[in-house]
Amino acid sequence: MTTRDEFEAVRREADPIRRGLRATELITTYQQRAAELARLRKAAIEEAHRDLDMSYTEIATALGITKGRVSQVKKDAAGPERVVFGVGPVSIGIPYRYQVTDRERPLIAAEDSATQARFEDLLTAMRFAVDKFHIGPETEELPAGDALVVCGPKSAPVAGALLAEDGRAGLVKESGRWWFEHRPTGERYGSPADDEDPKSADLAYVARHRYDDRVIVHVAGIHAIGSLGAAHYLTANLPELFGQVGDVSFSLAVRCTYDGLTITGSELAAGPYVW
Repeated sequence: MTTRDEFEAVRREADPIRRGLRATELITTYQQRAAELARLRKAAIEEAHRDLDMSYTEIATALGITKGRVSQVKKDAAGPERVVFGVGPVSIGIPYRYQVTDRERPLIAAEDSATQARFEDLLTAMRFAVDKFHIGPETEELPAGDALVVCGPKSAPVAGALLAEDGRAGLVKESGRWWFEHRPTGERYGSPADDEDPKSADLAYVARHRYDDRVIVHVAGIHAIGSLGAAHYLTANLPELFGQVGDVSFSLAVRCTYDGLTITGSELAAGPYVW
């Protein structure tokens, strides 16, 4: 259905609740497309300045806007790295597990909750509309649209399915310990928390799945705190990472140090591997 068809369908909807709900959905969709168009225009301006050696005055004239408007676009629009998470809206999912306290109930790890909040801050700063969902132990499917999935393979089948799509890297378990593995070479990286002399440090797998109509970013810490370290790393390094790999599918490993729920440092441990 085209944009005009969608718009006219809302106008013709007789039921006021359905009309109101659909209007709200389209407002969010249009806002996200506007944010993406602003990103594309900003990138085009910078590309023309860099590659065509045009001044910003010349670019403004060519685009039919003022030089002041060009400056405003450069300042206000999200950077090109926004596309790493798609167009939006973006759904952020974290797992719950059934554990027994006074009774069996679904519980969410504090580390996963903190990771979700950290990613929500990052995405909101890049003009994304964000919603949240929970991943159950039997979850095999994700919501439609762009998504950020914080989940390891032992928590839900959907995480294992995403890992299986990555021919370059993944998580493997051997002798009771999980490893990040570069598949072509067999090189492995483990969590320092699992060493004979354990340290307050962890490792996380991060992958971006680029499909025709959506993007799924998958984050899986070897321990839950590793996912929070991945959020810390991407918040600080996303522009540099995008500049290196571009709008493609890729995976990498992040190593972090922590004190309780506070990430004290994060760095690239392996990758990025493009696929």
